[in-house]
Amino acid sequence: MIDPVSIEYRDLEQLGTIQQSIFQSAVPFPHIYFDNFFDQHILNLVLNEFPDLSRIERHKINNPRQRKFATNGTDSFGVTTSSLLNFMNGDVFLNFLQIITSINEPLISDSTFLGGGLHEIKRSGLLKIHTDFAKHRITNLDRRLNVLVFLNKNWKDEYGGGLELWDANMSTCKVKIAPIFNRLVIFETTQESFHGHPDPLLCPAHITRKSIALYYYSQGRPKSQSQTWEKSKEATTFYARPGNTEDTNALDDYSLQTRVINKIKRILGRRNNE
Repeated sequence: MIDPVSIEYRDLEQLGTIQQSIFQSAVPFPHIYFDNFFDQHILNLVLNEFPDLSRIERHKINNPRQRKFATNGTDSFGVTTSSLLNFMNGDVFLNFLQIITSINEPLISDSTFLGGGLHEIKRSGLLKIHTDFAKHRITNLDRRLNVLVFLNKNWKDEYGGGLELWDANMSTCKVKIAPIFNRLVIFETTQESFHGHPDPLLCPAHITRKSIALYYYSQGRPKSQSQTWEKSKEATTFYARPGNTEDTNALDDYSLQTRVINKIKRILGRRNNE
């Protein structure tokens, strides 16, 4: 496979150095995005390989409240998709991320794609504003970065689905990033990186919001982060927007659903041990 990065961004080390200050000074938290980052032909092949995730039962992670589907592992990746993700987990891309973010601890990719891989959201689906889990539940590594690649051609503003970045007080959306084809987004993952697309998608039924999501980790994180993030080690935490009763009701419903599921699991666990 040829270098998947587009000619415009081929020198990733130089790009990372040039864009360091932009990433670090971004509001409401460190982030940056690039358009046409990958070779157009390669990303077209990735899009052609993208399966209907709702039809792959053994790989489906479906939150009924949000209509979000995601791969679970690598079995559903096509040949080109696997090559691209291997590149993004490899040394060249990791070095680029290390430079542009100025994270001191060595970054580590996740070959298991826990929570990552291919994501798809159907019409009327959404993803409430949230912060991500802080620890990888298998390796116990600290989650430091999210990297998204959007795969949506001819995406219209009226469809919604823009990635919203909210301030540390969860009072205002500061940035909204449209999920257009071949847009690469990088942002820091902390207890204050509130993000999501909280309103239902309005795209036609035959169109879905597709993306690639990769997460990067380190062994340890700055003390200023670790001391305030312990309670959410392995959990994604959702938040209601100020004054939004729809958010509050949805989150209450989700909390109830989670409590019921956990209770059923405990009952079944006791029965299995009897």
